[in-house]
Amino acid sequence: MEHSKIALVTGAGSGIGRGCTLALLGAGWRVILAGRNIHKLGATIEAAGGAAGRATAIACDVSQESAVARLFEEVRGRFGRLDLLFNNAGTSSQSALPDELPGAAWRATVDTNLHGAFYCLAAAFKLMRSQEPRGGRIINNGSISAHVPRPQSIAYAATKHAITGLTRAAALDGRAFDIAVGQIDIGNVESDMTARMTGGVAQADGTSKPEARMDLSAVTSTFMAMVDLPLSANVLFMTVMATQMPYVGRG
Repeated sequence: MEHSKIALVTGAGSGIGRGCTLALLGAGWRVILAGRNIHKLGATIEAAGGAAGRATAIACDVSQESAVARLFEEVRGRFGRLDLLFNNAGTSSQSALPDELPGAAWRATVDTNLHGAFYCLAAAFKLMRSQEPRGGRIINNGSISAHVPRPQSIAYAATKHAITGLTRAAALDGRAFDIAVGQIDIGNVESDMTARMTGGVAQADGTSKPEARMDLSAVTSTFMAMVDLPLSANVLFMTVMATQMPYVGRG
């Protein structure tokens, strides 16, 4: 059923961002789609079919603080409020040992995965605590790498561990303003990015083994369960993963 609630999804042009955007639109939300590639955002809107009239695409590179400021100026100007931020935009990092990872590759990963997540969270926080009625929900996309890293993934793992700190601190600070902040940690969802897992992925013991994956619908239904909670309740951390993937006991 259509309603007046406003959501912003970053990284909405593909994968998890696209899936969760479509789930929100299907549940009646009005959704702002943000991402670097406006054409991919447009493809997500096209996939929404009859719900496309409630979707707005805005190009934004979240690693740029000024671009995030412009994004939220548009959100405030067009919609006047924000009820949900899915802080989803992120990038994978170059696979390398710590001493072989170029500084530029480290910075690129940190700029998007950590700095970008903070810029968006901070801007959403500012809007949510000043709007009437006050408050809203922020869901950060972490990863199972927020708990246990894969081999040769120091930049990605470090940023995802940092997202956990971002979530905890913002959840604490949000209490006074009716802002609920939580995190969804996802393991091995079927996508173009994880297709290589069926052929073998590096393991902690030095071997390479195929890993199980799960359908995107498992992620979107988990995400919507978090979204549908009243602001008086919060899922601080939720892990959803392929049942047979080697996460528990990794290492």
